[in-house]
Amino acid sequence: MPKNTEIERKFLVRSDAYLAQATGKYEIEQGYLCKEPGKTIRVRIRDERAFLTIKSGTLREGLAKFEWEREIELSDAQELLKLCLPGAISKTRYIIPAPPYHGESRAWEVDVFHSGKMAGLVLAELELGDENEPFERPEWLGEEVTGQPQYYNANM
Repeated sequence: MPKNTEIERKFLVRSDAYLAQATGKYEIEQGYLCKEPGKTIRVRIRDERAFLTIKSGTLREGLAKFEWEREIELSDAQELLKLCLPGAISKTRYIIPAPPYHGESRAWEVDVFHSGKMAGLVLAELELGDENEPFERPEWLGEEVTGQPQYYNANM
């Protein structure tokens, strides 16, 4: 996969059975400085760490997206969040190990949203190394919503 490329599949979650498999969790606050078709600029605070992320729309005909992310000072992120567009997101992210693929470790990220239009929504994402990479579907996984704009964080 080329540098700065993200390939992820996104699903609704149909039960809380993932909680028994979680190996970690953290709190996330995020806001968007820019939300335009094909481009977002996001500020995220994850526990005590902060990040600035730029993402593109889908590259070519597929799931791959350009993603550039850098860690920034927590105090800078707190100030940048004040400049963000309305609709900040607050969520808890749970980490659930997934079977490795060709020696590469993978994990499901299950987000429980606490704010915004989607408060109470639970989504699972899995980042892949290739658009055609096979993966096992846990029993708690529901309908796939990859590519459905209403489930993009920037639209929540």
